[in-house]
Amino acid sequence: MADWHWQTWQGQEFLTCELLRPWPHGFFTRQFWPQPPADLVAALREEATVQRVKQVHGNRVLTPAALPQDNRPVAMAEADGLVSDRPGQALWVCSADCSPVLIGDRATGQVSAIHAGWRGTAQAIVPVAVGQLQAHGSRLEDLVVAIGPAIAGAVYQVSVEVAATVGRTLIAEAPDDDAALIAQLQTWENSPVLSDQTPGKARLDVRLANVWQLVQLGLSPNQVAVAPHCTFQEPGRFFSYRRTGEKQVQWSGIVSDHSGSC
Repeated sequence: MADWHWQTWQGQEFLTCELLRPWPHGFFTRQFWPQPPADLVAALREEATVQRVKQVHGNRVLTPAALPQDNRPVAMAEADGLVSDRPGQALWVCSADCSPVLIGDRATGQVSAIHAGWRGTAQAIVPVAVGQLQAHGSRLEDLVVAIGPAIAGAVYQVSVEVAATVGRTLIAEAPDDDAALIAQLQTWENSPVLSDQTPGKARLDVRLANVWQLVQLGLSPNQVAVAPHCTFQEPGRFFSYRRTGEKQVQWSGIVSDHSGSC
């Protein structure tokens, strides 16, 4: 299991992952709200150029070259992931209960930042981002992935239909019946789907669904780390839309290197 560490900036803590140590990166907490990435980038690398998108719960992944030159909020492209195309780019995503996913390529220094809620995960946004990295020369064996603080499966109640929609990305020949699919997934060790006492409901761990997608792509489990923090269960550190219904977020970012020295 990869080590996670708290770092201090401006008297507040943000989280880093040992797997991503070669890259300036961080999963920021609610204490930094409402500072935008333009302010938070100084905690990582002050001179890095800030890149972000308007998140829409899809699976579109862009490079900064595809973004509007005027990157004000009104001009931001709609997407839920970014892949760097040159060094010194700080890629940012925001989340409350959804999974912030940061990826680094140890051979090229290239990085990706992804917002993966259940909708994006059902559309395989993380494999889409990996595919874009591969299109730019990455090899699966060189990638490392950190999945930041998000809502834990034990407390994330969803409909059976939602759980089955995500589950179908994990089973090549999935049964048509949602209940049968859920039952099959629940037999797995470290399953992303847990039982729920309420009829028609299940518990879904979106973080683990993304881990399974990555492993099925060909990454080894030791290339992927999941933060041991739940946004819903740690109100002192994290915003949670499921807990409060308020549209407040924490930011996660990573700075590209592209030198091939990571």
